[in-house]
Amino acid sequence: MSETTINLEMPYILPSQAQKHVTHNEALQRLDAITQLTITATLSTPPSDPQEGTCYNIDASPTGAWTGKAGKLAFRQDGDWIFITPREGWRGWFLAEDGMKIHDGSGWAAYDAIGTPAMLGINTSADSTNRLAVSAAATLLKHAGNGHQVKVNKSAATDTASLLFQSGWSGRAEMGLAGSDDFSVKVSPDGSAWTSALSITGQGQVRMPQRPLVRATRGGGVLTPSSGSQTGFSTLSVNQGGFSLGASVAGGGNRLVVPVTAPYLVCLGVEANPSGAFSVSVKVNGTTTIASINDNDAASASYGNCAMGLALLTAGDWLVLEHTGTTPLDFGYDKTELTVMML
Repeated sequence: MSETTINLEMPYILPSQAQKHVTHNEALQRLDAITQLTITATLSTPPSDPQEGTCYNIDASPTGAWTGKAGKLAFRQDGDWIFITPREGWRGWFLAEDGMKIHDGSGWAAYDAIGTPAMLGINTSADSTNRLAVSAAATLLKHAGNGHQVKVNKSAATDTASLLFQSGWSGRAEMGLAGSDDFSVKVSPDGSAWTSALSITGQGQVRMPQRPLVRATRGGGVLTPSSGSQTGFSTLSVNQGGFSLGASVAGGGNRLVVPVTAPYLVCLGVEANPSGAFSVSVKVNGTTTIASINDNDAASASYGNCAMGLALLTAGDWLVLEHTGTTPLDFGYDKTELTVMML
């Protein structure tokens, strides 16, 4: 029969043993040392003035009274050292490091209560896709030091690293690197059909493929609108963002219909062969002038001019040209035309 217990190496009281209290007290000392184990520090050299009841983890190459005791625990009791061999699975609180460690059979390793779980749900359930899931009124990511970064990484340029915003679990907006290394902002009315509203290249060029802009004209050729008439458009040589041709206009052509409520820059270009004074005006809904060109002399020389205006237009508003005088106008691209661009 062994004279000590297997795990804690506490001495047994043997039959017919004298001074049994000595053996009993030694066992109590060991229990006092390892129960609620608190380790003051990890040292190789014994402290010069150790406090009673303190415990130390003996580091490699110990000296002095700890020589040859590397890896053991040194417990100060009654002015002397009690050496205890820690076992696999023992837990101790290391005061100098303010943390829990667990002995793995060869040394002490920091205890991580969370570790590296495959999934983590906070107040909700995580799954194989959403491995980190949080249900809360807000989520705070606080700085440590001067700043804080949130990093979203992807494997290859054709993959996606983005933030997705949902309404009722259906996507409505997404921003990030979606399918390329250009930063983009996409939106959707239903979570299925997506439209790119903004993209920025790695060189800093900004594209807005849905920004409403148009160059509208009546088609090629010289026309002479009647004085006081209104004319529309038939050709959209450049069109982006939803401009369209609406109802027909009495003087010819169709109304130019505004797609989105916003401020717009309006540029009217006119190329004419005047036979007297004339004017061309851009009218909103047939009434309000937002840009105009007026030639009040009787000269007949070839004439080219442009006028610009800024207007707050509403979705569904329509634009036409209104004429005074009976001057022939040369319609076409870079001739008599209207350019409109949302700001």
